[in-house]
Amino acid sequence: MESIRLDKLEGTRVTVMGLGQNGGGVASARFLAERGALVTVTDTKDESTLAASVSALSDLDIRFVLGRHEESDFRDADFVVKNPAVRPDNEYLRLATAVETDLSMFLRLCPAPIAAITGSKGKSTTSTALAWILNNSGKKAFLGGNITVSPLGFLSELTPDDVVVLELSSWQLGDLKGKGVLKPFVSVLTRIVPDHLDRYGTMDAYVADKRLIYADQNEADWTVYDADDPYGLSFASETKARVLGYGSSLAAGTYGCVVPEGTSACTGFLPDSAPITLVPETVLIPGYHNRRNLAAAALAAWACGAPPAAIAEAASSFPGIEHRLELVRSRRGVRWYNDSAATVPEAVAAAVSSFNERVVLITGGTDKQLDFDAARSAYRAAGAIILLAGSGTDKILRVLEDEGLAYEGPFDQITLAVAAADAASTSGSVVILSPGCTSFGMFRNEFDRGRSYKAVVVDLEP
Repeated sequence: MESIRLDKLEGTRVTVMGLGQNGGGVASARFLAERGALVTVTDTKDESTLAASVSALSDLDIRFVLGRHEESDFRDADFVVKNPAVRPDNEYLRLATAVETDLSMFLRLCPAPIAAITGSKGKSTTSTALAWILNNSGKKAFLGGNITVSPLGFLSELTPDDVVVLELSSWQLGDLKGKGVLKPFVSVLTRIVPDHLDRYGTMDAYVADKRLIYADQNEADWTVYDADDPYGLSFASETKARVLGYGSSLAAGTYGCVVPEGTSACTGFLPDSAPITLVPETVLIPGYHNRRNLAAAALAAWACGAPPAAIAEAASSFPGIEHRLELVRSRRGVRWYNDSAATVPEAVAAAVSSFNERVVLITGGTDKQLDFDAARSAYRAAGAIILLAGSGTDKILRVLEDEGLAYEGPFDQITLAVAAADAASTSGSVVILSPGCTSFGMFRNEFDRGRSYKAVVVDLEP
């Protein structure tokens, strides 16, 4: 399908594959049905699991096929809209005439410039911080994508003067390959570490999808890269766009933002400008890795036209986001943090290193073929380790036993893990849920895991 137009969806037969529980399938189905398409929604999960998503579409004339797929829904459709979690080589998708996603439809129709962000970790914080900085610097910005907000939901509100900030996963980028619809004015790549190797098999295959974010950029665009990351340097050398780096130092003659270790202000070195502070010394979110995320967002905001002085002020007030070192409560001198979005071992290391206080670490879950040696320093530094059950935890146990480190668990209930963490904490310490693993098995996803953890922590006796 070469083009999707709002005035040509009337009577079009569309199958939405993967209703899901995070909004993307719901937004696609609503967008299409409201414009006159004949929509079938199909998902292998049953109606009870998807009750909230089905209810959200109850006002529309939509056919649901749940708990199974039917070949005719793919063979007879004018096009299929797939969920990013569905592998592109799925047997049913082979029957489809054309395959789209909520993002490919949105990008065909979006009138506003795009700032796109990807990476292994930090992309949600960077994306949200970018939208925050723009909206607090006189530029109207909308945020969507992998952040669990489908941009189809705000398409009708956009004007050419706005900026759309899209967080893009490797799966979402892979789905856009060859469609010619992703041409961001600004692309941002955060740190690359091994992730999703259970799906990709190799780092080369995984990183190849990341590279798609700048594949169709040109000399008028900007690519923001991690100057301390070998992958970031390769991105900078490969993109056709102008480049801005962020890191502990910058090569002579390059533009970007220097992020010193610790809590010093981050200085921007920008074209036609004297050095200027882009991220101030005092910010609300903890951790050196978050200062780097703010620096990446600040550079992207500058490339989008935000004034540097306004950027620094906005960065200082950015409150952070849910599931990323999110402060849940303080109780009896102990601060409890939710870092459920830490789904790779490197993120656990970053979380633990963000605090000088004694850390009680709740970690573990389902494996995705990752190497937990990357979190070895975090396990050593933690004052106590509480394990959640899962295939990833089996690999963590080998690291802990090799180090001679004590632990409690593994627990197959979050209530038991929180109780153990509570018993292990002392006044002045910090408790962090930072799993370093996926959540499948005990939870629906990392958001369900984080919210379940927060509910238990909030319910602890004062």
